Amino acid sequence: MYINKKERTKKMKKENNNLNIENLIKTEWFNQFDESQKNEILDGIEANVDVLIYAKPEFYWEQMEQIRLGLEDNLDVSIYAKKEFNEYQMEEIRRGLESNLDVKCYSNLKFTEDQMYQIRLGLLGKLDVSKYTNQKFNEYQMEEIRLGLMDRLEISWYANPKFNKKQMKFIREALEYNQDVSFFANPELSLEEMKVISCCLENDVDILKLTKKLKKL
Repeated sequence: MYINKKERTKKMKKENNNLNIENLIKTEWFNQFDESQKNEILDGIEANVDVLIYAKPEFYWEQMEQIRLGLEDNLDVSIYAKKEFNEYQMEEIRRGLESNLDVKCYSNLKFTEDQMYQIRLGLLGKLDVSKYTNQKFNEYQMEEIRLGLMDRLEISWYANPKFNKKQMKFIREALEYNQDVSFFANPELSLEEMKVISCCLENDVDILKLTKKLKKL
């Protein structure tokens, strides 16, 4: 099998690094790691990956594991091999790379692992995740927008961080039933008020007349 110069150089560097690390684990250098970290380094040596990428005391063992798994799959771990990402954020980015997704849109510290998960699911579904890759949306709001996109709904009615998850869900489900949400898609209305207006619409109650009567009370 032909290996180009770049790949050959990369392979030689990895082999040299692992020779160095095998020598290092026999010295005091190895004692700066706890037992779990040491195991991750040894597992990496056994898997013949470039363990020097993560054999650093600033990575706790769970982070090391995510980097090692990425290396074993020949992924570009440089995207997430940063101590600022916790192991769950690293996992979301790694899983995205495994699926050949454009992880750049969520490999950002401003997103929690749960937000990253919702964005990754959207990318897997080939959805326009730009509609909710906004840190102002929490993971529950992101989920409601993602579900609306999956069903090809007009998510603009509720893709607003001023709506809470329950309000978003109610509007999304109303859209699924082809209800005219314009009467209650307002973040200033409580969920209960939205339900009352929706019920009136279902029963052909004139909303405008009802509103006028309520104002007179």
